[in-house]
Amino acid sequence: MPPISTTQATAAPLVEPALPSSPWGMFFRGFLKNPGMVGSIVPSSNKLIRRMLAPVDWANTKLFVEYGPGVGTFSRAILDRLPADGVYLAIDTCPDFIRYLRQTIRDDRMRVVHGSAADVERIVAEHGFEKADYVLSGLPFSTLPPGVGDAIADATQAVIRPGGAFLVYQFAPKVHALLAPRWANIDHAVEWWNMPPANLYWANQPAA
Repeated sequence: MPPISTTQATAAPLVEPALPSSPWGMFFRGFLKNPGMVGSIVPSSNKLIRRMLAPVDWANTKLFVEYGPGVGTFSRAILDRLPADGVYLAIDTCPDFIRYLRQTIRDDRMRVVHGSAADVERIVAEHGFEKADYVLSGLPFSTLPPGVGDAIADATQAVIRPGGAFLVYQFAPKVHALLAPRWANIDHAVEWWNMPPANLYWANQPAA
């Protein structure tokens, strides 16, 4: 038998690096690694979260989808409001955020998926649903690669049930140009108690 080299004898399985323990540290790390996919250097304020989620008809919500949940800034608020038989589907492209959410939030109603928002129809179907009641997004549409925003908007319009809505918060108002050709009924507000102030949009899907 050939001798075992020092490298072979001491090799150990690869271990994923530890994640920051605090949401702020994790959020800042995500911003540094991919600033184009994280809309702000700080998480959203509680006032923004409450105002953004206020129009949701929670009693009739079976599937709530979020694009780019990050460190779960909205996740706990969503789970606090979601019915016991509801499902919260969180989709993110960042593996670190996916790991962090799975480690820090333990709730059977929450399903965390590593994937693209543009594939939301397939992801929703894979989780046993035909449509979503609501979709929430804080993705920075103004900094996404060309065509990606349109693909996400088209897929989102197709996946939301009649009477549901696409909830969008942005720090630049340019997203209205993306929403307007697809949704005729759009409510808009500005949340000043946030850093930076955020534009809030509720693109309402026509009722059946």
